[in-house]
Amino acid sequence: MDDRKIRPTGKPLTFRTTFRNAVYEALKRRGWKETEGDDWDLHWTEREWMSEVFDQVHLSSWQRVNHFRNQRELCRKDLMVKNLKRHKRQLQKDSNQAEAEAFNFWPLTYVLPGDYALFVEEFKRNPTSLWIMKPVGRAQGKGIFLFKHLKEIAKWKSDSRYNTENNDAETYVVQRYIANPYLVAGRKFDIRMYALVTSYQPLTVWLHRSGFCRFSSTRYSSSANTMADHTMHLTNVAIQKKSDSYDSDTGGKWGLRDLKLYLMSRYGPAMVDKLYYDIQMVVMRSLFSVQNVMMNDKHCFELYGFDILFDDSFKVYVIEVNASPSMTANTKEDMDLKVELLSSAFDILDLEGNLQGNELRVGGYDLIHKGIPIKQNGASQYSTMLGCDVPVGDQVARSTEKYVGSTVNGGPPEAEVVKGKAGKKDGSGTRGGSNSRRNSKAPGAT
Repeated sequence: MDDRKIRPTGKPLTFRTTFRNAVYEALKRRGWKETEGDDWDLHWTEREWMSEVFDQVHLSSWQRVNHFRNQRELCRKDLMVKNLKRHKRQLQKDSNQAEAEAFNFWPLTYVLPGDYALFVEEFKRNPTSLWIMKPVGRAQGKGIFLFKHLKEIAKWKSDSRYNTENNDAETYVVQRYIANPYLVAGRKFDIRMYALVTSYQPLTVWLHRSGFCRFSSTRYSSSANTMADHTMHLTNVAIQKKSDSYDSDTGGKWGLRDLKLYLMSRYGPAMVDKLYYDIQMVVMRSLFSVQNVMMNDKHCFELYGFDILFDDSFKVYVIEVNASPSMTANTKEDMDLKVELLSSAFDILDLEGNLQGNELRVGGYDLIHKGIPIKQNGASQYSTMLGCDVPVGDQVARSTEKYVGSTVNGGPPEAEVVKGKAGKKDGSGTRGGSNSRRNSKAPGAT
């Protein structure tokens, strides 16, 4: 491929992908042309392509691909925890104790088989705790199980996987199970939300306002005799589809905005805004933890799927981060959400050259970090737009002032920005926005 700085004009935009889901639908709706060759402008590819092919090809400056080389640093369960712990230690070493204390948003975790002895020591100190085992290299709930007694993992321990000298040993993480999740209609749920990272140097993060809750199809109990019931404890759609009580009409899902309205009706706007801001900061701190180890490349971007859970005291946890979040939809609403978030992501990548560089919102994405955190302007009642409406009609909101950096409590600098006029009200004040009280039942509610 040539190395011209400017994309040839008059040539239709092209894409390459093997996916036939919302990704393909969003690209075709833009009028882009599919190619099977190397003449693509955007390649939406599998993670394996990055490790096997990316370093062997020469890309033109405008070509974009949907993964960073070492995305697994955040998206493999054991490496994510390793980087979170390392970053916390660095903050402590730098005497940034307040920020270090904020790095407490993942369950107590050990990597097996290497940490087995340390895990046993902790297990004996807390013999009544419930634990969950997860293979680091699998998805969709495969290989996950809960246990309460060491004898329950005897078969796993005696298996060849436990032999650290076995090069084929499968790595697991074992985590203290969050036994007191916040429940809606008696059911456990987690949150899938999306963050688009277009650069790690400087760290540039766009957070999508929408997302969804994935509900279990069985009423929750922390009783030990329910541990084998995956439809109660695991919210993965692949697991829930196997349940006789799975709701195919809703897909067992509830919009992030619907959850926000539900919580606001019970606890008020201030508490819910704090909760949603805490969720946003868990996303940001997770990205901070890998910023200095990620191999930044101007050709690369990543659309992350964050899985978030909060307990009955509203403490927020990151469960895992996905570099290839599913873009297969199981309802019309699911397809609409995924096509919109993909289309807006392509708008941000701006292969057409339509943006000016001062955008604060594009479609459903709000710019929350660009070298420094981007705060909501003083006219907004919210600390975060997460869970607010995606404005209809006005696809872009821009800044009218330069960012003004300041240091807050010894932490990273923050930016105060003022949004320019964008036509209709932005998010919180739109029709059906987060100030409304539209009734929407959670899956399983009566």
